Amino acid sequence: MICVSIAEPTLDECRAALKGLELAEIRIDKTGLSLVEIKELFSAPLKLVATCRPGTRPDDARMAALLTAISAGAAYVDIELESSPQFRDPILAAARENHCRIIVTYHNYTETPLKQILLLMIEECFDLGASIAKIICRVQSVQDCARLFSLYETRKNVVALGLGELGLITRIAGPFFGAPLTYASLAPGKETAEGQPDVASLEAVLKLINRR
Repeated sequence: MICVSIAEPTLDECRAALKGLELAEIRIDKTGLSLVEIKELFSAPLKLVATCRPGTRPDDARMAALLTAISAGAAYVDIELESSPQFRDPILAAARENHCRIIVTYHNYTETPLKQILLLMIEECFDLGASIAKIICRVQSVQDCARLFSLYETRKNVVALGLGELGLITRIAGPFFGAPLTYASLAPGKETAEGQPDVASLEAVLKLINRR
């Protein structure tokens, strides 16, 4: 399934972007949404992932945003494996209480570590109660991409994606290796990660492959 990553600045623009989408991630950290607007958006009968990465909002505001989205009806919440227990645990507890599925994401913005390390990261994600373990690594070679693909041999409900131009293939081929999700941008120029294709292009490529 394609999850479209939405980072529109206003509530009205987010609503417009969501029209016709089966699954979407709201990158709260890249929006200007208030808690009232987050509640309104996630209360809609849509399948939405709540994500609020570090960097633009302080941790207390990030936690409040995610807890608001969860209580409003988010289908998934995505939190970072590298988060502190003080930040992470209340979000995990709220997700369980509200029947919100959990995505735990490991990020490595500089390299793709050895497979043994990545497997440990995946196990840590599942140990925290993840429904989906997501691995995001900088890829600098075909071998790095192959290492990410090899993770699908060992576990179900894993998403392994590469950052950078070479990482595009991981986003296209992931579903064929068993990834439950792959991510796309709303349109060219609206990428929320390096190497992310736009949804129309990704749908066209997947459709072409599925014909063969």
